[in-house]
Amino acid sequence: MTRRIQQRRSPIHGNGVFAKTHIPAGTEVVEYRGRRLTHAQADRLYSGTTEAGHTFLFTLNDKYIIDANVDGNVARWINHSCAPNCQAVLEENADGKRKLDRVTIETLRAIRPGEELTYDYGITLEERLTPRLKKIWACRCGAPKCVGTMLRPKRKPAKAKTSRTG
Repeated sequence: MTRRIQQRRSPIHGNGVFAKTHIPAGTEVVEYRGRRLTHAQADRLYSGTTEAGHTFLFTLNDKYIIDANVDGNVARWINHSCAPNCQAVLEENADGKRKLDRVTIETLRAIRPGEELTYDYGITLEERLTPRLKKIWACRCGAPKCVGTMLRPKRKPAKAKTSRTG
């Protein structure tokens, strides 16, 4: 699978992952790999890192997190975008062994050779999303409808009110 992609410098942020060949829509490109930690272990190891604005932790399920800082692969370099061309897909272990669940990155549409792969991180933080945290976790995707942050809102945006005339 990795023959289709390569890591290199990204105009979005730091390193990125780029298609070396045409990749059709709906294609599993790569698994997000790393050591498995419980949420409590991750909290102990990485407490206080919210201010860094950078992480290789991926929530696998309600019990485990994938830590791509250890035994991670090229998937950890896929950048966030508000208009992603890929998505993260959770595959639950058929035998119910939660530690063996997997996350794969799959294309949402066809990817051209040389195009950077991106997905929506949808990062959730426990603390209040202050303007300062939103700036720390700023999005640099450059999409026309960029929301400016990689953080998932705490609440859904209000629906636009419509008026009826008649």
